[in-house]
Amino acid sequence: MLTGRLIRPLAILATIAVIGGGVFGVVSATSSGGSAGISTVRPARAASTARPGSNARSGPAAGGVVGTVSSASTSSFTVSTSAGQKVTVKKVSSTTYRKGTRSASSSAVTAGKPVLVLGTTNGTTITATQVVVRPAGGGSATYSPSKVIAFKRGAPSTSKQDGQIPANYSEGSGTIVSGTTADKAIEAALAAYPGGVVDRVVKLSNGEFEVHNIGVNWPHHIFVSKSFKVVGAN
Repeated sequence: MLTGRLIRPLAILATIAVIGGGVFGVVSATSSGGSAGISTVRPARAASTARPGSNARSGPAAGGVVGTVSSASTSSFTVSTSAGQKVTVKKVSSTTYRKGTRSASSSAVTAGKPVLVLGTTNGTTITATQVVVRPAGGGSATYSPSKVIAFKRGAPSTSKQDGQIPANYSEGSGTIVSGTTADKAIEAALAAYPGGVVDRVVKLSNGEFEVHNIGVNWPHHIFVSKSFKVVGAN
């Protein structure tokens, strides 16, 4: 009887000590053997979250593409880029259309036409907010851009730099932007480096922009000034 009475307080103390150390303890005591065993279960870690204002994104963001329409239907069309990427563009009721600088209708989007698409990118699918048929090209960079290097499965990523990279830039920094500001940065970036798919635009601490480019071997980051001129890429 005395042994049983001593085991209970010891078991309670052991449980408190284990919990106090950050681990939940499951304690069992046996009156017959007078021994106690502890099974520990570590608490699950809290799910990680992106820093507020960081450019890590968990969903679709402002993006775009430049290429040639390869097929079209009433609800969507496919764009092929100069680097061989295939992009599905979804039309919605709010999508606007231009042909050059003039307003147009969705009927202007036909196979074989060059287009600039701006909208919300999710992988290689873009929900279009604006489609420009026969967009104007060039005039967006402060230097002569190098040729885009197409993606090739198994090929190592190209390490290369054009122009100037903003001082103190570090990958993953900045704040995602959208709307007209993002559209201007995307247009500038795609005019200088057509072939990839833009899937987000980030405003850096110095007020310039990083336009993130996917679907190509190079460049992955295109840097655009406050006046929407391309100043560098890597």
